[in-house]
Amino acid sequence: MTDFTLGCATNSAPILQGNLARSPLVVEGIAPLLTEDGAPSAAVALNRLIERAATDVVVLAHQDVYLPRGWHLHLAARLAEVAARDPAWALVGAFGVGLDAAHWGPVWSSSLGQIVGRVAMAPVPVQSFDELLIVVNRRAGIRFDEGLAGWHFYGTDIVTTARVAGRGAFACALPCIHNDRFHGALGPDFARSYHALRRKWRDRLPLRSPITKVSRSGLHLLRDTWHARRSHGFRQDMAVESDVNPEVFARACGWMDITASA
Repeated sequence: MTDFTLGCATNSAPILQGNLARSPLVVEGIAPLLTEDGAPSAAVALNRLIERAATDVVVLAHQDVYLPRGWHLHLAARLAEVAARDPAWALVGAFGVGLDAAHWGPVWSSSLGQIVGRVAMAPVPVQSFDELLIVVNRRAGIRFDEGLAGWHFYGTDIVTTARVAGRGAFACALPCIHNDRFHGALGPDFARSYHALRRKWRDRLPLRSPITKVSRSGLHLLRDTWHARRSHGFRQDMAVESDVNPEVFARACGWMDITASA
């Protein structure tokens, strides 16, 4: 068994209580849940959670994530696999972009109305994470960059930080429900974070996030912003309502209780 702390940067008590706090491992006291509300940026909130945790392993999850029964057993098994490959690992994620740009999961996404990501049969080295769930090994000493404002691209930034430091970052099969709302467009805050990351890691580009390619020219942001506008109706039709009990989606995915498959 791996002792871990669950941490969440939150801005909505109803979303938190309806999803992450509803997870069996929280309800049954398997892991403590720490929250940070009102932080000025994702990096500040998540670093605060890491420092508050009393365990070496810290699972940082979005408030709209639901972890099925038995998820902690999968975490223990996946971390054992990672440690066997890289004892000094820094980061593990439930959804990541591999070095070859392949997307690795699997994760249910309500905003897309489907399970996304290939099933990682073994730990897969990545160049970025979707921020829905990131596992941090505090002993590796990797932290989020509080110089990066906002709430986007921090999953790409911290993986790049780890890789530059020679620390491993891996996607592993940690099935979970991301009960996220439909995202209509890539807004100005997304663009600001994109360009901040582009400036910071200019010598490491290109980098692929789950949403777009961070390139030296920045033209990929323009392309994907345009594509998001053009595909709005199609993507909205794919999405399902997120104010639904996440157990409905867990049951539909066959993930209501994943204890036996850990």
